[in-house]
Amino acid sequence: MRYLTLLLVVFLAACGNSGSSSGSEKTSVGTGGELTPVGLQLNWYPEAEHGGFYTALIKGYYEEAGLDVTIKPGGPNIPIIQIVGSGQSEFGICNADEVVTGRSNDANLVALLAPLQMSPRCIMVHSNTGIDSFEDIKNVTLAMEPSAAFAQYVSSRVALENVRIVSYAGVAPFAVDRNYAMQGYVFSEPFVAREAGAEPEALMVSDLGFNPYTSLLVTTDAFHDANPGVVQAITQASVRGWKEYLSDPDETNEYIHGLNEEMGLDILAYGVEQIRDLAVSDATGEKGFGWMTTERWQTMVSQLEELDLIERGSVNVGETFTTRYLAE
Repeated sequence: MRYLTLLLVVFLAACGNSGSSSGSEKTSVGTGGELTPVGLQLNWYPEAEHGGFYTALIKGYYEEAGLDVTIKPGGPNIPIIQIVGSGQSEFGICNADEVVTGRSNDANLVALLAPLQMSPRCIMVHSNTGIDSFEDIKNVTLAMEPSAAFAQYVSSRVALENVRIVSYAGVAPFAVDRNYAMQGYVFSEPFVAREAGAEPEALMVSDLGFNPYTSLLVTTDAFHDANPGVVQAITQASVRGWKEYLSDPDETNEYIHGLNEEMGLDILAYGVEQIRDLAVSDATGEKGFGWMTTERWQTMVSQLEELDLIERGSVNVGETFTTRYLAE
């Protein structure tokens, strides 16, 4: 669907301890009844991937938590790591591999909430072409950004015999060429391809073993350490918003459609159906919505080290995320 370019921040020396913890603090937000203003920078244009955050906004959950949240739409190649890392926005949305890569270069972001437990990243192929697995991807054009972490992982695990790799160019080339495969998010590109008359099949990159937490709510170590009450407030209100969105998305989908007319109500409804499955894992069943584990983060760090995308030993796994604000 897209690959978000990481622009590295060379300042932000603060490096607080944000590792996984089971405690939860109740800290007041705002004073004298005033709301605390914060920004939330999206990684893409408004869509179902952001539904829980918009639900928390329009249902008043952020306001009830003492926050005046401004959700800022993203777009192609928006530098989330730089924007949040430099303090242009207190919070942002990105994926686990971006957090790890950023931390290896002194952009010290910490993940607070993982709405999508399973990565939506897929390689979309045409049905009934004999391509039923990644090993079958041969003799085709494959549109995926070669610098992206997932693309490097796929290339390291799959032979891709006689495959010509080109840049992502949307669904249009796929719709007219059965020998064309492409990167995508399972809740978006397959729907668009079907609308264009194609019969797509989605091969999930997570099945190969590359499965970063997706649509993470993140902030910086420095903001986290200085404003634990604000961090707790936005995290818990966002969890509330996500639970509501996944059970009753209609009002939020209308709102998102008003912000981004390209996201029709039909594709938003399709997106929610896909996301419901992606939001569930063994960890969420045991611990609750949005939970994260050290094992998953360690796997991501190790994979990026093996791909030489980060220097070995440059990232402390315990600093990549915290669950303290998710504890019941």
